Amino acid sequence: MEYRIEEDALGQLKVPAGVYWGVHTARALENFPLSGQKVNSSLIKSYCLVKKACARANRELKLLDEKKADAVMRACDEVAEGRLADQFPVDPLQGGAGTSTNMNVNEVLANRAAEILGGSLGDYALVNPIEDVNLNQSTNDTYPTALKVAAIFKFRELSAQIAALQGALQKKEKEFASIVKVGRTEMQEAVPITLGQEFSAFAEAVARDRWRVFKCEERLRIVNLGGTAVGTGLTAPRSYIFLVIETLRKITGLGLARGETVLDQTANSDSFVEVSGILKAHASNIRKISGDLRLLNLLGEISLPVLQAGSSIMPGKVNPVVLEAAAQAGIKVISNDMIITEACSSATLQINEFMPLLAQALLESLDILINVNRIMSLHVSGINADEKKCRWYFDRSPAIITALLPQIGYHKAQELLDEFKASQREDLRVFLSEKLGEGLVNKVFSSHNLIALGHSAHGKNT
Repeated sequence: MEYRIEEDALGQLKVPAGVYWGVHTARALENFPLSGQKVNSSLIKSYCLVKKACARANRELKLLDEKKADAVMRACDEVAEGRLADQFPVDPLQGGAGTSTNMNVNEVLANRAAEILGGSLGDYALVNPIEDVNLNQSTNDTYPTALKVAAIFKFRELSAQIAALQGALQKKEKEFASIVKVGRTEMQEAVPITLGQEFSAFAEAVARDRWRVFKCEERLRIVNLGGTAVGTGLTAPRSYIFLVIETLRKITGLGLARGETVLDQTANSDSFVEVSGILKAHASNIRKISGDLRLLNLLGEISLPVLQAGSSIMPGKVNPVVLEAAAQAGIKVISNDMIITEACSSATLQINEFMPLLAQALLESLDILINVNRIMSLHVSGINADEKKCRWYFDRSPAIITALLPQIGYHKAQELLDEFKASQREDLRVFLSEKLGEGLVNKVFSSHNLIALGHSAHGKNT
């Protein structure tokens, strides 16, 4: 392999000749061989949008040569579009509050800009990663800003996928509206409901998640770009500090604003904890819905789409694999919420040095939830109901007599149940029809009556 020699404050280092990254990235590769993963691609793309805004603001204020600025902005566009994706090898778990990621981006953009201007890789006299690409910036203002931009775009995508899941559940709610079944509490049979009502509860929970996720953008739109090292804007011109936020807002199309106290935005990361809590709530609902659908499938009241063979030893076995995967995804997101909380609360004084861990956990949770909502909405759309099975459980459940309390009272209901048990018959509905009249029983146990809100003493809906 051919190498080029690059130099930093610590001395010289060999860098593979054909890569767009440089000495700072090379040192990070040596120092942080931890997870074997790479920085989330959405953070890299958003970082390039931030760098583009900085270059444009510096150019407009004549702080950066126009040709250099244009070349850097073109490089930013290329990387944001997905080019040179293999040039960001740094492990997401890194010291330095994200400096290695910032320098990896700076070096790739500088080398690509130099190439655009007719130079060669490593020709930092033409475009310098620190002097030009990082002009008037610090890791401490660009990294959190890039993370918020990446997260906002991800939250928008997640909101759309949650809407799809909500729609799939609502469709099943209508489809199953007339299917009467036994409700269950504490793993025991309870009062009658409809299968449609059961799915309506799933849909409502997801609808709340959709609204919560939609509101997260408001929590993330305040950024500290221009604050440089600790939020005071030291070394950056005042004109640049105000212009760069406006420029980033135009480039991203997002409603970004500079923090009223930028030092606060640099030192404190609680907004990430807040939105992570929303993701945790959604993950909790995903786990609950997944578990309930698995139980209904086990009971035979619904049938899930058949996707793959379930066992290497048991012929014909089919498992609820999508719901099992969704539950695991929920566990992962809930675990990431603790990571984000710890990363934010462990920060010291003027910066959060654990921002890389925070970023990886937050963006991973968003990616997971986007994907799990997508596959669950497709899965839910393929669910079928077994009305006969629902009716079978219903007709044999002692719990259904509760619906008759307004007509016959508690003590009469208990007497009828005792008589039914002593008879050793199986179908309670038929037994009640014989004792109370088929007309009354059919009316009380109709799907229309069961989904109505409340009953009068005479059994009429109120």
